[in-house]
Amino acid sequence: MTAKVLKEVLERVEAWPQEAQEELAEIAREIDAGLKGVKYHADPEELAGVDRGLRAAQEGRFASEEELEAIRSKHLRS
Repeated sequence: MTAKVLKEVLERVEAWPQEAQEELAEIAREIDAGLKGVKYHADPEELAGVDRGLRAAQEGRFASEEELEAIRSKHLRS
């Protein structure tokens, strides 16, 4: 991706909802940290989410195809 394309995308980001902007900023910080060789440390909330997911998997609780499709359509709208 060229710097010009990246600049254009970032200009459009300013019109995004605050939550989406924060999510993109967090992703960018993680990429930046990885490029600098900084180890990522999950916060307590993230660790709790991982624990919930592991418990759900151990209990055999997985999303159905219909639930996955609903999530995909919600987050991948064009």
